[in-house]
Amino acid sequence: MLYKEAPENPLIEKFQGYLADVLRFSVRPKPWEKSSRLPFFLRQRYVFFKATLVNTACLILVSREPNIPTPGVLRKHLVPIREKWNGEVVYLRETIDAFNRKRLIEHGVPFVVPGKQMYLPMLGIDLREHFVQLRKDISLFSPSTQAVVIHALLNNPGAEYTPLGLANTLGYTPMTLSRAFTDLKTAELAEVDMSGRNRVLRFKFPRRELWEKARNFMRSPVKKRLWVILAGDPPSPIRSGLTGLAEYSMLAAPPGVVYAIGRTEWPALKNNLIDQILPDRDPNATEIEVWGYNPGLFARNNLADPFSLYLSLVGQMDERIESALEKMMETLDW
Repeated sequence: MLYKEAPENPLIEKFQGYLADVLRFSVRPKPWEKSSRLPFFLRQRYVFFKATLVNTACLILVSREPNIPTPGVLRKHLVPIREKWNGEVVYLRETIDAFNRKRLIEHGVPFVVPGKQMYLPMLGIDLREHFVQLRKDISLFSPSTQAVVIHALLNNPGAEYTPLGLANTLGYTPMTLSRAFTDLKTAELAEVDMSGRNRVLRFKFPRRELWEKARNFMRSPVKKRLWVILAGDPPSPIRSGLTGLAEYSMLAAPPGVVYAIGRTEWPALKNNLIDQILPDRDPNATEIEVWGYNPGLFARNNLADPFSLYLSLVGQMDERIESALEKMMETLDW
């Protein structure tokens, strides 16, 4: 089987996805520009990519041949390669039988079989097939993972999403979003594939079904509630809590206003606009909800989105609130 020279090499794409799924970090292999200086017989047998794995420069040897060389022959191949490459070398194949995998390990040759095993002794990594099954099950989503779901629910669950494409929209790094993609795949809510060098996420369900299934993994966005005396109006205040629910339903608004703010935005508000933090609930105070993600990402007209609002209030043991929440969700454009 021959593999393409281009960066879109299918085995390299599987390699990227395997590392992202199991180790939760992304790599961006690039063709090795010095491969043309190698002997012809090596260029016939391998395609060469360079990549950085956990701050370690690695040369990836993608096998062109259907038959695996013996570990002894492979080690001989590495001698002229290491004369041109001052770093680690990793052997990459679609399949390696158990006998040859054992021999490669005995000879200390780093290798990766995407989806099955990676042996990277220079990084202290020896993961076998069963490690893929032993990944920790997802119980509750992280704020970034939940933000991806809510973004899709409010926009288009049927779209294709990439970490880089969502980074500017949601304010997270591509690496954080790549981990969120892995969580969503593990939760069986989405499929994640490689397209060129990018991971692409596609949710498996339409909006209503996605919401029903995702709710099992979603938590209240509220990290803490505070009752404060404000020195002035907060910038772009996001109405939330019972104040927000009153605008979505027939529920009477509370005497004090409830605002939501992201935890990264909270310190600026606390330092600049709060005169006093009260020890307990006060009808004349402003209630501030500090959220795990920025509520402004999903707000419309400074009103918290219905999905986050539902999660922040469900389980209040108040029939009026529960009824208002259900009616709010029924009125959504599913």
